[in-house]
Parts: sequence; C-alpha cells; structure tokens
Amino acid sequence: MTSPGAQTKVRILRAASAEFAAHGLAGARIDRIASAAGVNKERIYAHIGDKQVLFGAVVEANLVELAAHVSLDPLDLAESAGRIFDHVNAFPEHLRILDWARLEGADDLVADADRSDPDRLVRLGEVEEAQRAGVVRADVSPGDVVVSIFAMATGWLHAPAAFAGESERLVAERRSFVVDSVRRSLAPEQS
Repeated sequence: MTSPGAQTKVRILRAASAEFAAHGLAGARIDRIASAAGVNKERIYAHIGDKQVLFGAVVEANLVELAAHVSLDPLDLAESAGRIFDHVNAFPEHLRILDWARLEGADDLVADADRSDPDRLVRLGEVEEAQRAGVVRADVSPGDVVVSIFAMATGWLHAPAAFAGESERLVAERRSFVVDSVRRSLAPEQS
C-alpha cells in the first residue's frame, strides 16, 4: 500500500507533467498544478520544492518513463525505432517536456537525468556489440547511432500538426518509413 504522502507526490507529478507539457517552465503555474493535483500550493513546496525543482523532477520522471517504454534491441534497432515512434505518437507529452526543457535553456536538467541513467552506458555497449557482430555499421559512434534512431523516430512529432486528425493508414506508412530508414541507414556495407 502506498502512503498518503507518496500518493500526493504522484498526483503532483502527474499534474505538473500535464502543465509543463502544455505551457513549459515559464508558462506553467503552480496554482494550476495544485488545483489539478487536488492539493494546496504549500504541499507542492513541501513534497517537491519550487517550480524549477518540480520541473526537474518532471523531466527526470519523464525520461525514466520514456526509457522504460522504448528500450533498444541492438539486434533490431529498426524495430526499436518503430517502438519509439509508437510511444511518442501515443504519448506526445513526453517529447514536449523534453522540447520545453531545451527551449527554456534547461538542457542541464536533461543532461543530468541522462547521465544518472545507469542503462545509458549499457545501451551504448549493446550498440557496440551489434557493430562488432556486423549487424550495425561500425563507422558511426554508438552515441550517434542512438541519437539518430531517436531523431528519425520522433521527427514527425516535431512537424506542425504531425498527427492531428491523420488516418491510421498514414501513421502506419510513416512508421514503416521510419523503420525502413533506420534499417537502411545502419546496415553494414556489403562487400
């Protein structure tokens, strides 16, 4: 059973996530977060801290949740890109929060959360293993491979009205294009 304090913190983080995704750090309002979480503002300060600290907690929680849903399979990085595409299509707020962090000059929050991710180095090591096994081209750094996969998988969401009102067929075609593009771009050269 979860304690009332822990439940309150979860409600605050959920409300803050929605608020920051919609308005960014500068536009977010603690009173709206408190209202959405069903708490008074003082509970936010007591459980988390000020707005900057709350935003950092949301960014970190967001990265943890994103990483939990979009693990990379080094033997099939193309399909991993498809899963990332699916996730950000289903949960666009995850990407919006990261975008807000970068737009508002809070890159250090993203970098700190990324550096605190113990699985990050494992993922890079798995990409290196795939390169040594000849599954992924070896002339690109593992970090560049991971960033490129993420960029290709999330690119449509950065386009204006990327998925607004689009048919499932068109979204499926875009997903297929992303998977194929990653597969082709990372394939080792044939001798």
